[in-house]
Amino acid sequence: MKAWLQLLQKHKAIAVIRSREPSLAYQMAHAVAAGGMNLIEITWNSDRPGELITKLRAELPHCTIGTGTILNLQQLQDAVFAGAQFAFAPHFDSQLLNAARSRYQIPFVPGVFSPTEIVTAWQQGARAVKVFPIKSLGGAEYIRCLQSPLPQIPMVPTGGITLDNAQSMIDAGAIAVGISSDLFPAEAIANRDWLNVTLRTKMLIEQLHHV
Repeated sequence: MKAWLQLLQKHKAIAVIRSREPSLAYQMAHAVAAGGMNLIEITWNSDRPGELITKLRAELPHCTIGTGTILNLQQLQDAVFAGAQFAFAPHFDSQLLNAARSRYQIPFVPGVFSPTEIVTAWQQGARAVKVFPIKSLGGAEYIRCLQSPLPQIPMVPTGGITLDNAQSMIDAGAIAVGISSDLFPAEAIANRDWLNVTLRTKMLIEQLHHV
C-alpha cells in the first residue's frame, strides 16, 4: 500500500474512463496515455470493462490500470481477475475493503464524503479515500477544511474535477485527483478528436507538476 500512495503522490491524477462503447473507451485510454497519464481507471459500469482492462495492461505496460464504480464482491473479483491493479468505489463497504486488502491484495479506495465516513474507512484499513462528489461538497475549500483535522488521511477528490480546479485540490491537501469529463469533451469524443484529449492531458500534467 505504501507503493500505491507513492504512485498517487507522484502522478497526482487519475483519468477516469466510462463508456458504453468499448472501442471509444480504448481510444480514450490510449489518448490520455499519449499525453503522459500513468494512472487510468476503467469504470466497471462501462461496456465489457474486464476485456478492456486486460487489453490495456498488455498494451500500456508503463501505466497502472485499475477500475472504479465497484459495487459488490463479484465485480471486485472479476476486475482483479481481468488484471485491475487498483479499485475505486463510489461508497464505503467494509467487505469490499477487506476483500481487496486480504484476499486480492490490491489498493481499494472507498467513496466517502463526511468526516465520520472518512475516519471510519481509515480506521477499518483504507489507506486513501475518494471524496465524492467534490463539486457538490464545496470543492477545494472542503478538502482544505477536512485536511486541517485529518491531515494523516490521503484524499482523492473526484466528481467535478476540471483542468481549471485540479491544482487547487492538490494545493488544498489532496494527494491526487480523479478527472473524467473535462479530459474528454463531448465534442472531441463525438469527432474522435484524440489529439484534443492528448493535449488536454498534457496540459493537466504540466499544471500539476509545474512543468
